[in-house]
Amino acid sequence: QVQLVESGGGLVQPGGSLRLSCAASGIFFHINDMGWYRQAPGKQRELVAGITSGGSTNYADSVKGRFTISRDNVKNTVDVQMSSLKPEDTAVYYCKAQVKRNILSPTKDYWGQGTQVTVSS
Repeated sequence: QVQLVESGGGLVQPGGSLRLSCAASGIFFHINDMGWYRQAPGKQRELVAGITSGGSTNYADSVKGRFTISRDNVKNTVDVQMSSLKPEDTAVYYCKAQVKRNILSPTKDYWGQGTQVTVSS
């Protein structure tokens, strides 16, 4: 089984910074795309930032210039550095990984359990 474990959430004041980390564990062949999503109360889950295994990145317009996603393909981790945080960034943040369990299997999406980020004074 593949597990994703997130860490780094918490309470921060507007303008502050947080770094979220996500580690994948288990037995698998390869991880393709990885990403961070968020879901605020009453809203749909949305992509925040994504990164391919080759390092290409994409960001939601609302976080461009403030968030930076990175990954370590050896440690199977994906991080997002969040700066200049705003109250509207408050949400539960989830990491996702597209995992190939073995060379013949299709990729499957795995999700972490989520970590709360609250931006408030």
